[in-house]
Amino acid sequence: MSQLLIEQLIFRLIDLDKEISKRNKLTIPEIFAKKGEIYFRKLEREALEEILATEENLVLSLGGGTPAYYNNMEIINSNSQSVFMRASVGTLAERLSKQKEKRPLIANIPDEDLPEFIAKHLFERNAFYSKAQFHVVTDNRQPEEIVAEIIEKLYL
Repeated sequence: MSQLLIEQLIFRLIDLDKEISKRNKLTIPEIFAKKGEIYFRKLEREALEEILATEENLVLSLGGGTPAYYNNMEIINSNSQSVFMRASVGTLAERLSKQKEKRPLIANIPDEDLPEFIAKHLFERNAFYSKAQFHVVTDNRQPEEIVAEIIEKLYL
């Protein structure tokens, strides 16, 4: 969906996790395993601040934890337009179960326990997610439809 959005906007895409991996020459799971989550969140914050201060005309794809640490949402909102793409626990569990090896926080959680883990994290993070300037529901929608709504919200 990010790819479709950048094509429509003629923007560049930066995935924050990929940028952190590139800068540190380690995958996100390797950073978590070698240095821990707190160290990763520090790297995430530094990369977020730098990208938002130096880049223009881009879509910045964030991990689900990014808004919930430090004052990241305030930095995001003061330097860009933010969109929270909301999905149900079931939709997120389905999507995330296919990406477990890339996501250290869920890598060892059995699929049957994933919905409960996601629901808990959504509850904890909702106060941060709700600070996004725009909210778009993604359940049961095609990427083209979601992108059209995002563009409409950003440019109205």
